[in-house]
Amino acid sequence: MRSLLVAAVLASGLLVGAAQAQDADEAAKTRAFIDSLHFQSGEIALPDASAHLRVQSGFRYLAHDDTRRVLEELWGNPPDDDVIGLLVPDNAPLDSDHSWAVLVTFSSDGYVSDEDASKIDYAQMLADMKEQTHEANAERKEAGYGTVELIGWAQPPHYDAAAKKIYWAKELQFDGSDNHSLNYDIRVLGREGYLSLNAIAGMNDLALVRDGMTRVLPMAEFDSGHRYADYEPGSDKLAAYGLAALVGGGVAAKAGLFAKLGVLLLAGKKFIVLLVLGIGAFLAKIFGKKKDGGTFQ
Repeated sequence: MRSLLVAAVLASGLLVGAAQAQDADEAAKTRAFIDSLHFQSGEIALPDASAHLRVQSGFRYLAHDDTRRVLEELWGNPPDDDVIGLLVPDNAPLDSDHSWAVLVTFSSDGYVSDEDASKIDYAQMLADMKEQTHEANAERKEAGYGTVELIGWAQPPHYDAAAKKIYWAKELQFDGSDNHSLNYDIRVLGREGYLSLNAIAGMNDLALVRDGMTRVLPMAEFDSGHRYADYEPGSDKLAAYGLAALVGGGVAAKAGLFAKLGVLLLAGKKFIVLLVLGIGAFLAKIFGKKKDGGTFQ
């Protein structure tokens, strides 16, 4: 009996050692991958959006190709060529347990009118969003995917009318996960559309992400001639929705996209379907718009 116990202990030790070696090997591969990325700082031109980023201390920027590598190779996202770049905070590296990043995309849907800014009832919007998200769970389950519930605002929407920037954050709960997810959004309005800056993390990192996004907020601006104030009524393209739809109109679409792609969780990784962001060109390609020019389905 003693010999069997000794053998069991030795076998257990070998398994632990093998697991540790495998973890070390994976960590080394991840570190090598990150070291191969081309991080940038300072003034970054975003020609596809006629905009620029002034990347301040505490963040580094990855351009289109490296962003795709991170999203697809490191985090397992489906391929998408519409991404512009990725902002990575220095205090939460891509291989850390609390890693998060800000995905930069652009929607060319046109000038988004802010005439409804003072009339938006965000409390009612949240109630509607919760109901829509919950009702869509039956369809998601029938399709074989997990459910998702919108818990509430992690950061209530705020519109800076002078800077033409709106930001908000949502708390989400996905079936099969004990931890809630944080989805933090910034939209920068311009003449031809808007820049989307989106971060996904765990709710336990809310303070970290909120502080980081506060520093990200002033980094993004449109180039001269492409700013919100440069819009020419009658000749420039006008978006088929306003600020309310920008914040709330994409929730049902996002839920539908989660159903189509599923929400993948990997051990030690973040929520890796990061491309379910915004209601612009990416969602328009998949879901389209209502014929009457209203919000997205």
